[in-house]
Amino acid sequence: MAAACYPSSRFHRIHGANVRLDPSRTQATRVESFANGLCFSQEPLAPGQIFLLEIEEKELGWCGHLRVGLTARDPSSLEAVPEYSLPDLVNRGDSWVFAITRNHNRVTPDTAAEQASVRVRGFLADPYLLIEQVRIPRDKLVGRSRPGRYSHILDDLYQSNVLPPTARRSRIGVLYTLQPDGTADMHMVINGEDMGPSARGLPASRPLYAVVDVFASTKSVRLIQVEYGFPLLQTLCRLVIQKHVVHRLAIDGLNLPPLLKNFCKYE
Repeated sequence: MAAACYPSSRFHRIHGANVRLDPSRTQATRVESFANGLCFSQEPLAPGQIFLLEIEEKELGWCGHLRVGLTARDPSSLEAVPEYSLPDLVNRGDSWVFAITRNHNRVTPDTAAEQASVRVRGFLADPYLLIEQVRIPRDKLVGRSRPGRYSHILDDLYQSNVLPPTARRSRIGVLYTLQPDGTADMHMVINGEDMGPSARGLPASRPLYAVVDVFASTKSVRLIQVEYGFPLLQTLCRLVIQKHVVHRLAIDGLNLPPLLKNFCKYE
């Protein structure tokens, strides 16, 4: 079966009043207050396509965290962007938003079969995350620390999903899967683990855009591009190099082009 090919993820030009996008529209920062941080994907998502982001910056003093979901409303059709995703956008209908918390993000499986499926999809079971019929490479799904003396230790914590989902460098994604009755289930993915169907019965026949609310203690997020199918040569080089160094600071001493060094250190 041919590998899925999706366009690069970008934020929509329509966004909340307090959001500033970088020129590439892959980073969204809330420049003031704690609200009006609503963002959308540039294009509707395809079934199984993950809209993945990393928490770049936090801001102390606020109560609450990032909110992520899907909407069947075209952002261009909004007369005004709501101040909040919850409850404002959701109360307008055709929107499903999940509030990320420090601890309680997993949806309890409904049946023993689903519980068994969750165990099979354990983090170390496969290089791909399996969500029903969807296969997503795990490589980009897990956050990584900034390069430093102890980055290799911190990276292990990210990979084991020990650190809170609301921490800096955590990676959170949203996608939907098609169901036999013609509807869709929304899934949240946090640091490489599927949290289960957080909403059911979405209208799969309508375009579904990703929703990202850069809310309260979450100050800035950036989009992560996921490679489906065969990895790029650049990615394969990075994996081999990282496998043979103790920590990423050692990459500075290698005889490599500067661009490749930076890619190996920060991705």
